[in-house]
Amino acid sequence: MRILIADDHRLIVEGVKIKLAELGAETEFSVAMDVGQLRHSLQHDPAPDLALIDLAMPGGDGHAHLAETIRQLPGVPVIVLSGSEDPALMKTLLALGVQGFIPKAYSPEVMLSAVRLVLCGGVYVPPMLLQDPDDANSMTHDETTASMEERLRKLLTERQVDVLRLLSQGKPNKVIAHNLGISEGTVKIHLAAIFRALKVRNRVEAAVASRHISGL
Repeated sequence: MRILIADDHRLIVEGVKIKLAELGAETEFSVAMDVGQLRHSLQHDPAPDLALIDLAMPGGDGHAHLAETIRQLPGVPVIVLSGSEDPALMKTLLALGVQGFIPKAYSPEVMLSAVRLVLCGGVYVPPMLLQDPDDANSMTHDETTASMEERLRKLLTERQVDVLRLLSQGKPNKVIAHNLGISEGTVKIHLAAIFRALKVRNRVEAAVASRHISGL
């Protein structure tokens, strides 16, 4: 696996490399310290399997370099690294097409779990965005079962639906992780997305809500 890291802080780059090396012995890294180096890498280096891009880089103009990276690497997941924790910014970048947003204040373990989620086809959304009160009451009591199912299929990945299915059967995180071949940390990340999609606060409420969904 080849991972592109674009960040102008050497300590952050080295820390990310050390943690993501846990993905496997075959993990390789390429590094860009500014937007110029990033563009050179996009144009001349083999396409990576994953790109982690700093939002604020020397030579950058807003998030134009992110849009360029996404355009130059079709099919390659792009994750934003940022010192910001602004929910509005997160929404903007997720709408742009990034597969995740990781605040630099987060722990290395959270970053690793987020990367694993993205590599499995998911989208990592920070908890503070999942708890956005603007969406708190978007599902009404009159919503039909069919519309709920349709909504969930749009909001959740296939793997997250698998997690929800096992959750509805009363399986604990450890068993869910074992059955799906993922880490317990990744299960927790999937659960956060499930809770938001179902408009619930915990796994008990999620299990209750899932009983009204056919096909699980």
